Amino acid sequence: MSSESVAVIDIGSNSIKVLVASRAPDGRVVAVQQRTIEARISTGLSRATPQLNEEGMTRGLAAVRALLADVAAFAPIRTQLVATSAVRDAQNGLQFHDRVRAATGHVIRILTGDEEAKLIGRGLTCDPALTGLGDFYVFDLGGGSLECLAFRNCHLQQAVSLQLGCVRLTESFVTDPAAIFEDATAAQIAAHTRQLFTQARFAFDLPRSAIAVATGGTMTMVRAIYGTCAGKAFEATDSRITVVQLRELRACLGGMTLAERIQVPGVPEARADVFPTALTTMIAIAELGGFSAFRHSLFNLRWGLAAEMLG
Repeated sequence: MSSESVAVIDIGSNSIKVLVASRAPDGRVVAVQQRTIEARISTGLSRATPQLNEEGMTRGLAAVRALLADVAAFAPIRTQLVATSAVRDAQNGLQFHDRVRAATGHVIRILTGDEEAKLIGRGLTCDPALTGLGDFYVFDLGGGSLECLAFRNCHLQQAVSLQLGCVRLTESFVTDPAAIFEDATAAQIAAHTRQLFTQARFAFDLPRSAIAVATGGTMTMVRAIYGTCAGKAFEATDSRITVVQLRELRACLGGMTLAERIQVPGVPEARADVFPTALTTMIAIAELGGFSAFRHSLFNLRWGLAAEMLG
């Protein structure tokens, strides 16, 4: 393996993550170190004038500093900080950018929705399990936005960013996140999801053989929950997640209060409040596209950036 590595710190709406990566002799991008810190900087994104609040920015800065300390041990040739929906949509996003720069000396690259979507697509090319795919969709669900891509014969045909992140929608539609998740709320979220896809003119027009790939924390949680129930390590779980499983999980967890939900093995306390919303969004996407299942991949934005930095 090459001794040269790069580091990517991804400042997302729900979590802040680091990937230290290098190129193997065969050209593959491989992980040297990964870590996630739940920071939820996106609280308040659903307001008419989105604002990052003081608590969220403080949590975010602390997470960035902790991950930079982790990265230092690997002496990467380059470290890049990037931010997505929460920072780019917030009216005071540049204030957070300046605070991080003053405290760490690092500039944050604030990605446009189009840049984010295309880098997610590039990241998927690093996933050995997806080698050989020609026609496929990609849906990356975060806290602030949903990135949607369509590839035909391995060439990107569509890339749109929709404001359908699970934190944003929970703030907009869920009256009490601590209570059970009402069917009427699910119907509102599904209708809003359909509306935004229609407005964006995202076309589900690939051949019927095309598969749907899902990335992001929601599907990682689904695999973790089913794996825990089956007594399997995450690596041994099936990357194919059916829509039937998503509906079963929403029915089960949605019928619980937040206090009950966080007791379920595999459900992180930091995401339990937005999980029913996220499941509802993924189910609505499946219904729009006529998908019976999603193929989950852990290779997304950070991997695309690492591949770009490594050349």
